[in-house]
Amino acid sequence: MKYELLAPAGDLEKLKVAIMYGADAVFIGGLKFSLRSRASNFTLDDIKEACEFAHKHNAKIHVTCNIVMHNLDLDDVIDYLKALENCGVDCIIASSLYILKMVKKHTKMEAHVSTQASTTNFEAVNLFDNLGMDRCVLSRELNLDEIEIIRKKTNIDLEAFIHGGMCVSYSGRCMLSNNMTNRDANRGGCAHSCRWCYDLINDDKVLNPEGDYFAMSSKDLCAIRAIPRLMDIGVNSFKIEGRMKSINYIATVVNTYRKLIDEYQSTGKIESFELYENMIKKGENRLASTGFLFGDTKVEQMLYDLNKSVPTKEFIGIVKEYDENTHMATVEQRNYFMPNSIIEIFTPSESFNIKIDEIYDEEGNVLDVARHPLQIIKFKCDKKLNPYDLLRLGE
Repeated sequence: MKYELLAPAGDLEKLKVAIMYGADAVFIGGLKFSLRSRASNFTLDDIKEACEFAHKHNAKIHVTCNIVMHNLDLDDVIDYLKALENCGVDCIIASSLYILKMVKKHTKMEAHVSTQASTTNFEAVNLFDNLGMDRCVLSRELNLDEIEIIRKKTNIDLEAFIHGGMCVSYSGRCMLSNNMTNRDANRGGCAHSCRWCYDLINDDKVLNPEGDYFAMSSKDLCAIRAIPRLMDIGVNSFKIEGRMKSINYIATVVNTYRKLIDEYQSTGKIESFELYENMIKKGENRLASTGFLFGDTKVEQMLYDLNKSVPTKEFIGIVKEYDENTHMATVEQRNYFMPNSIIEIFTPSESFNIKIDEIYDEEGNVLDVARHPLQIIKFKCDKKLNPYDLLRLGE
């Protein structure tokens, strides 16, 4: 069975990184009908380029059109869907039955029922199957036993979330942001009110310790230990959340799950879950849990104390070019680092440390420090590097 690893991307660079680091498909948002208005959503030209790159690397592009539809949203749906198809898009993800119906009626793209449809039982999945849908993205509130029952009683492709942000409201149907900021989470404007800093007050007395504050959100989902069971169940697609995350996050998380899925598929076992959990920590900066997968959530799955967030391993740059004659790497710098540093090179296939002696700017001038984000810098590296290799501070 072919298992799809589905990754997020907020722009073209992230999309290319996701595919290079092991994604079988990438989901993106266009300028219309997307739930991430603050992400760098793709123009039609961007989407066309994304499809060309993805198809060249045997990957697919899914476009999200999953806002809650109002009357004013209806006019351009069909034209927009046809434009996406002309760009080469493979699938549309939506919770609106109208959009899904129009995908099947007017295009040859696949129609995937979004998690915002809150699909938690096999009868609902079979209803979508009877309506001609190609895939159902299951609710994030299901446990593994429930997913297995759904799989046994349905034929449609199933997709499950395996990593990333979890909403405190059912399947993302949150009204906190709308109520507190007039930004509608169900129409692309979530202000993440659940992650704000709150005081706990009783009878006008602040109960939280001085300097500490609380949130009301859940920890991020990390399904590393559930992947073998999900594969055995027969889930078709494993979805990573995080269109607004960094390229370091996307590369790290995608590559970790790629290797995990490949190991289990080839050997039938996982030698060390801890190995993959440690790999994830290099790109993740929020505490994680297994969500609902192993049963109802408890206090351990909630993120009450934001001071317990953990830092990522410092991401400092991405390789743009490498000259095999001079052994000079050209890098787009992202974070501060200095000459004589130990640098971890993270690639789609391996990770290794090098020592950088001197750093140069584009004109060949020696730099005492790489301090300007997005500055193009160069350094010598005897081992060949490739575009999209990532740099992190070594240990």
